Amino acid sequence: MLDKDIAPAINLTKARLSQVMKTAPVLERIVFGHGPVSIGVPYRYQTIDRERPLIAAEDVETADQLAELLDSLSFVTTRRQIEPDETELPAGDTVIVCGPKSAPVGGSLIAADPALRMIRHESRWWIEETATGRRHGSPIDDATPGTGDIAYVARHIRDGRVVIHIAGIHTIGSLGAAHHLANNLPAVFAATGDTSWSSVVRCAADDRHIEFSELAAGPFVW
Repeated sequence: MLDKDIAPAINLTKARLSQVMKTAPVLERIVFGHGPVSIGVPYRYQTIDRERPLIAAEDVETADQLAELLDSLSFVTTRRQIEPDETELPAGDTVIVCGPKSAPVGGSLIAADPALRMIRHESRWWIEETATGRRHGSPIDDATPGTGDIAYVARHIRDGRVVIHIAGIHTIGSLGAAHHLANNLPAVFAATGDTSWSSVVRCAADDRHIEFSELAAGPFVW
């Protein structure tokens, strides 16, 4: 049925129907659930003049980029801080930016993934593919350190809600994951639909500016 046929049937002019269709939320917004969506980033305890909880600048920027993406998808968002001993997920749809070394909630989410896991070996962290044992490491930890990083990204469907989990090997990796979602969400949705999945994202960065991001592995649908 054409726009000119639909419009009278729902008591709209053709021009108004065209406007509504142009401003309607895109299908790929379902990647983040139905909303509202909370965005959580971790406190990281560091010692300056005394030990205190701090939020890394990269994590703040990651939350900013995610909030901008969610706003463009017509979501209402809130922000929260993840405590170092936090074990429980918040209610409702949420994005958790937290690795297993930052809080137990990050570790429990990764433990529920049948396709990927994060392991610590020889004083560094790796993302490992369960089926093949293939490992992905951060260039930052190489003998000749690079400027890029990698991140674990997953979508969990839990009790009718969506949990997006992002865990960079380092904080810049999480920012790279947000960059990849912002620039590739239609492709992510086309490859995975409304399922649970996980992937590995690599990025290159200049300070906190992400120069590019791409899939290193996956997405693995489960």
